[in-house]
Amino acid sequence: MNKVLTAIDKSGSFRVYLTISTSLVQQAADIHSTTPLATAALGRVLTGAGMMGLMLKNETDKLTVIFKGDGPAGQILATADGSGNVKGYISNPDVELPLKENGKLDVGGSLGKGELTVVKDLGLKEPYVGTIALVSGEIAEDLTAYYYVSEQQNTAISLGVKIERDYSVGCAGGMIIQMLPGAAEEAVTALEEMIARLEPITSLIDRLPEGDQQQRLRILMKEIFSGMPEDFAVEEIDMRSMDWCCDCSYDRLEKILMTIGEKDLEEIIEEDGEAELVCQFCLKKYMFDKAHLEKILANIRN
Repeated sequence: MNKVLTAIDKSGSFRVYLTISTSLVQQAADIHSTTPLATAALGRVLTGAGMMGLMLKNETDKLTVIFKGDGPAGQILATADGSGNVKGYISNPDVELPLKENGKLDVGGSLGKGELTVVKDLGLKEPYVGTIALVSGEIAEDLTAYYYVSEQQNTAISLGVKIERDYSVGCAGGMIIQMLPGAAEEAVTALEEMIARLEPITSLIDRLPEGDQQQRLRILMKEIFSGMPEDFAVEEIDMRSMDWCCDCSYDRLEKILMTIGEKDLEEIIEEDGEAELVCQFCLKKYMFDKAHLEKILANIRN
């Protein structure tokens, strides 16, 4: 089970969301049979979206994060809610590219040029939609830019996925630091200095002792913020779960079949007599026989 630690500094200048998402990313990689590059890209998006979901006001609020580029990865999409449920997929789970000069996986190159869209369903008549051009395709940088451009919120985001030689997920995690209204200038300066000397999040996680994830997160937070002035020391608010959860069902897939229209559904019934739909998130297969399709067609006509 993945946990997200939420903390706030003593002055109330900024809030922190910190997670170790190794098992979440491994589960997604197992479901989608991703290459190391696809695992790294999808894992970063899932980790970021999961924390963003927990930042929503209500547990029933939902958001969707969509990275769409002209690179070989195509589209990476993740949805999350205020309860810590997250799911996602990458259009091309087989994407492969040469390593970058620094030996790192080329997540930015896999996405190429394109757009980042964040859709927030807050229970209102219309969802909030914010779209920006991709800055680098490196996920964390693009999400940071999204908050600054679309929500006018100063935010620092770190995301990482370490892939082992056997293609398993060695570790994964992320951190979001968000400035709060009335933040002290000294807090901003101290954070900028801290972030400038911060190691990659996976390097920090990799050095943690084995054990309970909640305790590991507390150790990780202490190490990250150890150099902050006492006035801006961080204090834990709560610890919440963040896990893979796909809520697909026959009812949801029925609604998709209803959207294809009466004529197309009639053709499927006449030519094939059945239809198989696959959930793009968990790859579960749903078979609709002729009687089921005729029932859906009747509902469309009524």
